[in-house]
Amino acid sequence: MTWLDAYGMRALEVTALSLMILIGIGVLWLVALYIIDRTQTTQTIRHNYPIIGRFRYFFEHIGTFFRQYFFAMDREELPFNRAERSWVYRAAKNVDSTVAFGSTRPLSGVGAVMFANCAFPTQESRAEPASHLTLGAGYARQPYTAKSIFNISGMSYGALSKAAVTALSKGAAKAGIWMNTGEGGLSPYHLAGGADLVFQIGTAKYGVRNEHGHLSDDRLRTIAGHEQVKMFEVKFSQGAKPGKGGILPAIKVNEEIAEIRGIPAGHDSISPNGHEEVNNVDDILDLVSRVREVTGKPTGMKLVVGQFEFFDDLFAAIHRRGFDKAPDFITIDSADGGTGAAPQSLMDYVGLPIIESLPVVVDKLNEYGLRERIKVVVSGKLITPAGVAWALCMGADFVLSARGFLFSLGCIQALQCNKNTCPTGITTHNPELMKGLDPTDKAERVAHYAHNMMHEVEIIAHSVGVKEPRQFSRKHAREVTESGRSKRLDELYPDVHTRPEYRIPLTAVEEQVIDKITATVDV
Repeated sequence: MTWLDAYGMRALEVTALSLMILIGIGVLWLVALYIIDRTQTTQTIRHNYPIIGRFRYFFEHIGTFFRQYFFAMDREELPFNRAERSWVYRAAKNVDSTVAFGSTRPLSGVGAVMFANCAFPTQESRAEPASHLTLGAGYARQPYTAKSIFNISGMSYGALSKAAVTALSKGAAKAGIWMNTGEGGLSPYHLAGGADLVFQIGTAKYGVRNEHGHLSDDRLRTIAGHEQVKMFEVKFSQGAKPGKGGILPAIKVNEEIAEIRGIPAGHDSISPNGHEEVNNVDDILDLVSRVREVTGKPTGMKLVVGQFEFFDDLFAAIHRRGFDKAPDFITIDSADGGTGAAPQSLMDYVGLPIIESLPVVVDKLNEYGLRERIKVVVSGKLITPAGVAWALCMGADFVLSARGFLFSLGCIQALQCNKNTCPTGITTHNPELMKGLDPTDKAERVAHYAHNMMHEVEIIAHSVGVKEPRQFSRKHAREVTESGRSKRLDELYPDVHTRPEYRIPLTAVEEQVIDKITATVDV
């Protein structure tokens, strides 16, 4: 036997021995798992079916990803289906968003919305860009003229990574849209891109609280001193958790976030479920008018609609106390979830979706003669042009999206938002996971998404015969009813006229004009 043969035999012996050791370790590991499973009593499946029972939890975990990529049809996945997400991805990348061979969207289901195209659509030569709208005119010292109908909804730094917030800020500036800070305070990353900002005041008053946790006028003035901060929004509730405050797990509360919010680091950041100084509609008006008076900037309120009677009380109080006490805008959030962590009982069962709440709020404003005074902002799963166009038909002045812009950043709906493990670096502060999110590149996608959204909303507007999206009305869309036939939205939700007692008195000039018209008609 040569030395080469001897070396080969020795190598085989070492390999066989190593293999036997590994098998032995594997057997010991399985025995240990068997003993652990049989002796524990917290999980019945593992106790009754040692080792094998563990696969149940593994399959349950990976099932989410398998359903998303292999088993769910394009239109059936929740909370956003593949068809919706794919449109956002294409819009954000600014690539062709056309499809072929017919729609996969069911058109006969109850509640399905269709837009009523006219025989003579608006030609491009006659089309107009969406008109600008001013908030707070005559009531705030620094009213704000918004250039865009479609804007970024509230997402805090903390819930989102610094890279994600920076990308949204830069993208918003490129697109000419506003960005809501969320309730987590004003961070350097919100300011990084130069975008117009709406500062949100949550129940914990993060960023504008004093050492006792109360609203601080001095801190309000400091925030208002930033030229980019154009408006303030007092949040009373949000879609993911109406009746409960914001939740940021301790693992996400680092030193920087704690300093911005004014709270200790390494502890859960949990907001109260309401503003402690607010117990009735008069308190709401006091808080809103206080913020507007201190800051000089338009101030509104955000809430999820539940009890409709609330608006009767609120709007009657505005008439009793004066229009200068009214919010400059009301943001209606849908009760079908959001980007934040929330108890499932609240996310699934509490509050109304915007398909029901939006028309009620618009009609209540008309009923009380406040439609011109208070602008309507709406958010809630409106990530496609059809959703935005529907909201405008229903009477919204502005549409916001949070999750739509997260998709534009590359979100894959991994459902890890409430943890620190987001694989796309959007909702995590893990440096390794954030490395793949380049704010400069993603800012371009944010801007593309906003531009392409408004372009396709304009396409729908032109198809129904109006020159620009602000001319949408309820007559331009239809909804399938239980009979299987569709009805126009203005039939399902007829216009509500202002009650006589809430009509604004006419000026002398307006009365003269009406008298002339009446006289002409009589002749």
